[in-house]
Amino acid sequence: MTLIYFIIILGIIVFIHELGHFIFAKKSGIYVYEFSIGMGPRIFKWNRKNDETDYCIRLFPIGGFVQMAGEEIEDDTDIPKDKKFTSKTFGQKFMTVIAGIMMNFILAIVLLFIVGLVNGAPQNMPIVGHIEEGYPASTSGLEEGDKILTVNGKSANTTDKLTLQLQVNMGETITVEVDRNGKTETVVLDPKLVKVDGEDTYKYGFQVTDEVEHGVFASIKYAFEKTFSLLYQMVFVIFYLVTGQLSVSSLAGPVGIYSVVGDAASAGLINLVYLTAFISINVGFINFLPIPAFDGGRILFLIIEKIKGSPVDPKFENTIHSIGFFLLMALMILITYNDIIRLIG
Repeated sequence: MTLIYFIIILGIIVFIHELGHFIFAKKSGIYVYEFSIGMGPRIFKWNRKNDETDYCIRLFPIGGFVQMAGEEIEDDTDIPKDKKFTSKTFGQKFMTVIAGIMMNFILAIVLLFIVGLVNGAPQNMPIVGHIEEGYPASTSGLEEGDKILTVNGKSANTTDKLTLQLQVNMGETITVEVDRNGKTETVVLDPKLVKVDGEDTYKYGFQVTDEVEHGVFASIKYAFEKTFSLLYQMVFVIFYLVTGQLSVSSLAGPVGIYSVVGDAASAGLINLVYLTAFISINVGFINFLPIPAFDGGRILFLIIEKIKGSPVDPKFENTIHSIGFFLLMALMILITYNDIIRLIG
């Protein structure tokens, strides 16, 4: 069942992403050769009457693509020039490329709204709800009801920011600023090394409140706030990776995601819905980065083209994207290796 959930989740996220590209390509009059979910050999192909596009499912359920005329190198003389990607206006090309990213964010908002309706909308403010006896937090001066503001001087005023700061400072003494009845207090927390499920980890001994609100408006507010909070968190994950404060081993690839899907499934269907939203935000964010082979890399070339007033050489752009793709595959192999080591460890 974990494999089935894994395929369904990735399939939905990839389908929604590629659907965004496809819809705007069609609206812009771009000739679309293929709309494909998955990578590798075709296992299914379908054509609609009076439609040039092949709709395909491919063997490996990771990734997908919308193949458009003129997107990379204009060498198809059978397609009219005005039906090619390169012939379209800056706005049409920009919207066609960025639409996949926006669809991922929209999917996440819809799914988080569903989570809020079903489970209640968790408040995203890190208010201390419980302090465990026998842990450093119980003797630090931290009190239930304290609203956490910063960790080691860095903003931690949402649960997502707090989670990130605790991960970055794992195993270190932290200085925490809290709002206590309108006054700012400072507490120092030392970590305690404990074993959880047979693995060494550090705990400070406090938990944030898990209070929720119910209702449509509370769920709408939660969906938008959580999406932007996770995006903010991801920006700083990239920053901490670049500065070396987080290691590449903290990232998860397909194997790691597969493991997380299994854990989420065992906790209930609504947890799978939340996980799908979380991964969809990740996919949208990563694609937005100005890295070759991602949508963000293509957007960057469109902006360069707009600034210089003439098209970028398609062969040069395609070469840059190819180099980026191979570097991406190398990174994916490293992340997958780390996933496997964690699983068998």
